[in-house]
Amino acid sequence: MISARSKKSRSKKSQKRLFSGMDYREVQRSNASRRGQLPKRDRDLLKAQGYRNLGWDDVIQLYQKLNELELQLEPTVDTLEDLFLKADRIGRKYQTREEIDDFNRQLTTEVGAIADIVDQQFPNSESEFVDYSHRQARSKTAFKRKRR
Repeated sequence: MISARSKKSRSKKSQKRLFSGMDYREVQRSNASRRGQLPKRDRDLLKAQGYRNLGWDDVIQLYQKLNELELQLEPTVDTLEDLFLKADRIGRKYQTREEIDDFNRQLTTEVGAIADIVDQQFPNSESEFVDYSHRQARSKTAFKRKRR
């Protein structure tokens, strides 16, 4: 007969130990991928300080240190174009299809008006064609000199 005490110890052993909702292997994978995204100097620093991705306690310490490093890293500087694209994506979440279409029509009208003004101020009556298809013929002496 199995005692109540041995049932408790079995259920305790069968329970997975979790950290931040992840088991050991998931935390290890997370650490490996996040550490790989760090600059080489930070990876070397972690290694020199003894942070390892092996053993439950070391895995947790490395996870916490990676969180600290991510907070310390300078945020990437977005270009103006990136910021406009992000703002556009955010704005589209809160606009109806009709509002988006109306805006696009107004934008098209404005861009057309600006193009007309530019064409008036900078008339380009001449068309310039550059033909890159013909090569200059080398003289035979130049070819011979190069071969020597």
